[in-house]
Amino acid sequence: MEKLVSIDNTMKNNNFFIKTATAFAALLVLSSCYLPQRFDAEIEVDAAGYYSMIFDGYIADVGLYQSLQSGDLNEEQEAEKVAILEGDLSRDSSVQSLEYFKLGHFRIKWERKGDLIKSKTVTFLRRNESMLSLKYVSDAGLIEMMGRSIRQSDREKIAQMGLGMQGEIRLKTPLLVVDHNATEVKQDKNDETSQWYIWRIANIFQSTPRILLKIE
Repeated sequence: MEKLVSIDNTMKNNNFFIKTATAFAALLVLSSCYLPQRFDAEIEVDAAGYYSMIFDGYIADVGLYQSLQSGDLNEEQEAEKVAILEGDLSRDSSVQSLEYFKLGHFRIKWERKGDLIKSKTVTFLRRNESMLSLKYVSDAGLIEMMGRSIRQSDREKIAQMGLGMQGEIRLKTPLLVVDHNATEVKQDKNDETSQWYIWRIANIFQSTPRILLKIE
């Protein structure tokens, strides 16, 4: 009987450690990323697969935000962290302007254009920090645009931290749209062959913006 109690306690302890480790891992994932906060993004994809992508707005470094909210950093330490992050972000040649705001938030303007058929993928900010991406799937003849994908449980944690997400994504294209979840679609006033697909994001809990375009 004592052995059974011992085994039961061991299992309970193991479950506790597993749950704790899982929660800690989720916290690490959240604390090591940038998140878009308030922004305006505009994308154009033409019939040949040439694209332009602009992001103008605020992003937050979650780790820095958490440290400042909890009072773990003084002003000097904050300045040191900000300098490191600015150096990291500025290495991207597509960053047109960058300015630290406060509480881990940066105002950034990022712009890139090119041939998606050749490059295959373009990502703001980078592949391991994807907030907005275009991807050419050659074997399917499709172009996919997708916003930041965040699990529901992580969305709740982000909201509990006091962070949110508000903005607008606009995509203009003459290509056939296979699927999308835009909140509005309208004809371009100056180009009868193209339409605008618009996602108005009011909070962190809205569906991930996504559209599939067919390209020959």
